[in-house]
Amino acid sequence: MYVTPKGKHWRFSYRYDNKRQTLSIGSYPEISLEQARELHRQARAQLARGIKPNNHRHTSSKVNTFQAITAEWLNRGKSGWSDGYVERMESWFRRDVFPAIGAMDISEVNPSDIIRILQKIEARGAGDSARRVKQSINQVFRYAVTLGLSNRNPATDIDTRIILKPLVSKHFAAITEPLKVGQLLRDMANYQGSFVVRCALQLSALVMLRPGELRAAEWEEIDLEAAIWTIEVRRMKAPTHIKQANQSKHVIPLSMQAVAILQELQPLTGRFKYVFPSARGASRCMSENAVRAALRTMGYDNDTMTAHGFRGMASSLLNELGFNPDAIERQLAHKETNKIRAAYNRAQYMEERTRMMQAWADYLDQLRTGGQVIPFKTKVK
Repeated sequence: MYVTPKGKHWRFSYRYDNKRQTLSIGSYPEISLEQARELHRQARAQLARGIKPNNHRHTSSKVNTFQAITAEWLNRGKSGWSDGYVERMESWFRRDVFPAIGAMDISEVNPSDIIRILQKIEARGAGDSARRVKQSINQVFRYAVTLGLSNRNPATDIDTRIILKPLVSKHFAAITEPLKVGQLLRDMANYQGSFVVRCALQLSALVMLRPGELRAAEWEEIDLEAAIWTIEVRRMKAPTHIKQANQSKHVIPLSMQAVAILQELQPLTGRFKYVFPSARGASRCMSENAVRAALRTMGYDNDTMTAHGFRGMASSLLNELGFNPDAIERQLAHKETNKIRAAYNRAQYMEERTRMMQAWADYLDQLRTGGQVIPFKTKVK
């Protein structure tokens, strides 16, 4: 407190940018001791976030809104997340969360506010998204509590098992009958839409990647001469802390057919960052709806074939054809569920996977041309 002949005033002295600064909080008794302490706490929290404290009577509500704190949290974390994950996260907050609580001071958000958001998302048939949104809101509040912007995390009081309907496990639809796979491949080869999308469809069948990993492919990841595609874990499906550490890679051997597709595509998109740039601008990768929409155009609905279904198609047929299940799982970049086995089994199966992926591409060519396919049951050695 600073006392003058004209009265008593609350002030906060601090250093910012290596300079001594003074923040006027207000006069006593207009600002009580309790209010002054709260405003002092907010100012210290701003400093901790690298923000210069301002006159709280005019700006604190704007600085500490849920939307403002979320923006800080996103900016801190996005460097360790894939582009697709960031895009989905921003879309969830922009569409579902900010309209409801974005303008509220983060310390005033209650569990009931969050529950209404989640139930509204579930009501449109997106129960899984509702759970993911809850997880993201929880992370924002953990950030806020750590920096002293909120006294508690209301998201921790919410049990989604109580407020949301149980999720019914549903596998991604995939075509696995050889004759139908052959027809799908012919339909893809004759697809009359975007050439870039057609290439993405054809490559989806050859590399066994998740849709988000494929559509965000970067040219610098691909060595056409060595027929190798190397993806850093930051772009893979993995826990956030592993993405941020970014200390591992997934190496995909490319068949001759996959290399040919990329060589045909390179003159068109090779000058851009992304192998499959967005139709709305090359600074972004292809939309997650592009391959899905192409499948619908060809007559394959969501219960018949999905973009993710190419992985299931490959896994099912390769296992039926007698290939090493461990090599298949490694190609799919699946996490080892047995922790003891995972600790010792670090094999990449590169030589075996290289032969397997070429054999798989040749097998798909046979299906596509409608030739007689004789299943082979012996494992690749």
